[in-house]
Amino acid sequence: MNRLFLILLLITSLGQAQQKHATPKTEFTKMYLPVWLEAKAHCLAVAEAMPDSLYSYKPTKISKTFGEQMVHIAHTVKLLTQRYVQGMTVKPNTPDASKMSKKEIIELLNGEFLYTTNVILNIEQKQLDETCVMYHSGNTVSRAFAFFYVQDHMANHRSKSNLYIRMNNIKPPDYTW
Repeated sequence: MNRLFLILLLITSLGQAQQKHATPKTEFTKMYLPVWLEAKAHCLAVAEAMPDSLYSYKPTKISKTFGEQMVHIAHTVKLLTQRYVQGMTVKPNTPDASKMSKKEIIELLNGEFLYTTNVILNIEQKQLDETCVMYHSGNTVSRAFAFFYVQDHMANHRSKSNLYIRMNNIKPPDYTW
């Protein structure tokens, strides 16, 4: 597992270095990239704020644990990007958070955020103009608009996670924008 973690860390580091010099290809993605990067940074700050020992905390029997919230965010950032922005056929296959450390979960978050960031950097206007049908609502939206759904879904679970932090008398990261 440690070898896999080191490989993922190296890939993520290289990808992040390349992103610093990349410019999105469309006016929409040029506007959207800073919004996405801020949301990503805040989510990672929330993940960092919770101690490893409390990643198994959940406020009720039916709630996800904090770690499950973070893994759900990571997994669905990529899955929703693939499904709605890229038009790929994908099925959920969420990793088991109970078998992961805080460090592994944060690395998973970084890797999946990197995937979506690379899509933002490389997607062409033609694909952004295509439409897709949202699974839960049945609404037809542009693939560009679907980026907002990816971010909104992340924000929904990030805010729940933020409450878990507060419920443990830990000061959450300040929200900035």
